Amino acid sequence: MPYRHRRRGREAGRRTTVTVPVSRPGADLTWAGPPALRGAVRTGPDRRSSPAGFGVIWTTVAIDQIGFGMVLPILGIYARRLGASAFEAIAIVAAYSLAAFLLSPVLGSLSDRVGRKPVLVVSLLGTAVGGLLSGLAGSLWVLYLGRVLDGLSGPSQLTAQAAVTDMTDGPERARLLGRLGSAFAFGIVVGPGLAALLALVDPRFPFFIAAALAGGNALVALWRLPETRWREEPRTTPVAGPAASARAALNPLVARLLVVAAVAMLAFSGFEASFSVLGQDQLGFDEATSAAVFMGVGLALGFVQLTLVGAVTDRLGDQGGVRLGLISTGVGFCFIAAVGGWAPLVVGLGFLVAGQGLLRPSLTSAVSRVTDPRARGAAIGLQTSATGLARILGPLLAAALYRGVGIPAPYLVAAAVVLLALLLVPGRVPLRDLAYPHDPVTLE
Repeated sequence: MPYRHRRRGREAGRRTTVTVPVSRPGADLTWAGPPALRGAVRTGPDRRSSPAGFGVIWTTVAIDQIGFGMVLPILGIYARRLGASAFEAIAIVAAYSLAAFLLSPVLGSLSDRVGRKPVLVVSLLGTAVGGLLSGLAGSLWVLYLGRVLDGLSGPSQLTAQAAVTDMTDGPERARLLGRLGSAFAFGIVVGPGLAALLALVDPRFPFFIAAALAGGNALVALWRLPETRWREEPRTTPVAGPAASARAALNPLVARLLVVAAVAMLAFSGFEASFSVLGQDQLGFDEATSAAVFMGVGLALGFVQLTLVGAVTDRLGDQGGVRLGLISTGVGFCFIAAVGGWAPLVVGLGFLVAGQGLLRPSLTSAVSRVTDPRARGAAIGLQTSATGLARILGPLLAAALYRGVGIPAPYLVAAAVVLLALLLVPGRVPLRDLAYPHDPVTLE
């Protein structure tokens, strides 16, 4: 049965039905309609250059992620210098995630109403203040406060991803989200490298430099960052209010994808929070070594997101990318659980990086494609909140398992829950991309 895409004509206001044959459920559409309507709905892989403004968004996120990449690898060891136990050093990552969990849906909905740019600038300023407090921390509670303030301002990727979904539709969306993901990877490459050098001088320096980068980035974003929210629609169209926005964004397919995102992040965040402690206990890592490993992970992650995401989603669709990402992530955790030397660590990190590189953009693309376009920011905010909740529970669970059961336990449990999440991936993700934001799409 072919999909039938109904949309209003741009000028005459008539409802036009376009029938597009599809060879398999969930496949990318190829155009089979009237030539006059070609281009109204973008279909199939789009290998043209990135849309105008994407480069600025990419650069803004990359600079922000450099600061994040400087802080994450050394956070657990830095907390231990302030007297934290192993549990407290791992659990401090949950402080940021708790704040992000509470505020992300509100910030996503706000970006639907006031635009992506102001919300992103506020996020960068909050990161600057949080980094400064963390560097000045003379006690553990001040370090926690700095992480909470950073989380309350919202992660920059939330608004950046919403902006990218404003710029494109169809199968090109996952490709561009993969390219945006390479900005995160770039930060993980450059950030830990800088942290490794700065930490040799003073463990506080990475926090101060991260704060300076975020503050300068906010000023540049005010000047150069484009507003994408109303590129295709008037300012009066957003769904009113955060609650209404969340209702518009949430449907059964989105709910299942949010659970998958949360489960995957539950596993991965436990790894992120515990890795520096694992490396120190098993392989004798210090701050510089841990930062260097994170740098290698970021380099590999960027390669996956630049080269593999588009190819995989073109062939398998968004849901296929999600499944393959989950499988690779689960295999990676199994190898990391067996770490007793460098060989299983390298193999495990390879599988883990490939899985995460495919999983994240595929999930975000799938969520955005089954959501009312007026509430895409809210939908991505809900996804960020779901993963934020997982970032709270993941480090706490990993810390408890690490201390109470044994070193391999967090990674074996992570492998199990990630592979179980395969059962939740929808068998079909219908296309809901709209040529014009106010036209509902009916799939028959």
